[in-house]
Amino acid sequence: MNETRIATVHGRRVWDSRGRPTVEVEVALAGGGRGRAIAPAGASTGAGEAVDRRDGGRRLGGWDVGGAVASVDGEIAQRLAGMDAADQAAVDAALVGLDGRPDRSRLGGNALVATSMAVAHAAAWPEPLWRRLAGDREPCLPLPEVQIFGGGAHASRRVDVQDFMVVPVGAPDYGTALEQVAEVYLAAGRLLADAGRLQGVADEGGYWPAFDGNEPALELLVRAIEATGQTPGRDMALSLDVAASQFYREGLYHLESDGRTLDTDGLCELLLGWIDRYPIAMIEDPLAEHDREGFIAFTRAVGERVQVVGDDYLVTDAAHVAVAAEDGACNAVLVKPNQAGTLTEAHAALEAARAAGFGAIVSARSGESEDTTVVDLAVGWGARQLKVGSITRGERTAKWNAGLRIADALGSGGPLPDRAHFPWGAW
Repeated sequence: MNETRIATVHGRRVWDSRGRPTVEVEVALAGGGRGRAIAPAGASTGAGEAVDRRDGGRRLGGWDVGGAVASVDGEIAQRLAGMDAADQAAVDAALVGLDGRPDRSRLGGNALVATSMAVAHAAAWPEPLWRRLAGDREPCLPLPEVQIFGGGAHASRRVDVQDFMVVPVGAPDYGTALEQVAEVYLAAGRLLADAGRLQGVADEGGYWPAFDGNEPALELLVRAIEATGQTPGRDMALSLDVAASQFYREGLYHLESDGRTLDTDGLCELLLGWIDRYPIAMIEDPLAEHDREGFIAFTRAVGERVQVVGDDYLVTDAAHVAVAAEDGACNAVLVKPNQAGTLTEAHAALEAARAAGFGAIVSARSGESEDTTVVDLAVGWGARQLKVGSITRGERTAKWNAGLRIADALGSGGPLPDRAHFPWGAW
């Protein structure tokens, strides 16, 4: 008997961090192996990413996933029955072929990615997924990228920039990195309280951005780093997810919190000014997803010292990464499994990034759960960076804390990638 043969596939409706239904899948193998995974969902989505299947209508705001769960229990379970879970590529190809649509909208990208991840966990059982994926490679922990302020679609567009984050570029190990980030988070909260601007939290756990424009958030973030005794740029750098597609309309960028409307050159000039004034190590989606010439010009200007990350621009697509590398647009890709649809496709995007000399950041989404698969992927695939939101809220800390347990399992304290791997390594 083939012990990794898929015996059963079962879906259920569960809830994400925004109170919306999502899909959980459990897979059982003939030899007793079991795997479970939950599909995340994004508030800010790229035009080319896999589409979740939602029921529509008035019930639960139209967000229910009864149809996607039915896909899992019906067509997907029937198609995967008897397949070898150890052959992830074959399983994912079967899922893609069964759906039959480029955007995965028939069965649902949420149904497909939860199934793909659950199969991977089952095939790894009883070992953790990260260990199976690493194989003979010596694992290391990814460098955390952590949200301190949320904006854009994550905070009712109080400010235009979607994420104001920190990156512990000087940390010697993973555990120390998280401690240093937590110090900055707490310091930022005290500064906000002192200024009478402490409000709630955004979708990913960062402070709600009670600012009168975008740049004040950068200023306070630098002050928070300094308040901890760390040196901005040496110990802790900044990272921005601009998510420019969210405020791009009819050829112009509308920065409503700043009261400004800019063309591509104007937005590039604004961002270049920020990079000159603040220790920004990474900047994600600085231009809209269709602004190819803007991406090329921006990367040409700063790519030697800053990671220019494609999210909506690349949508975890290996072919898009290859084109961007040929164009000289971006030098890093955000890897989101549900954006691609299956683990095989997400891994292909990461491998395309490696082939191009790009960085790769495995990322969670705004609508998350207690699922920690992205941590297994970052460690097991050897990605050097991980982005899961803030260092608050259970769906976020579940992932950061999973990294701490992996560090303990490695018995090494969680070594981080060498600075030399990153554009800011020469700072």
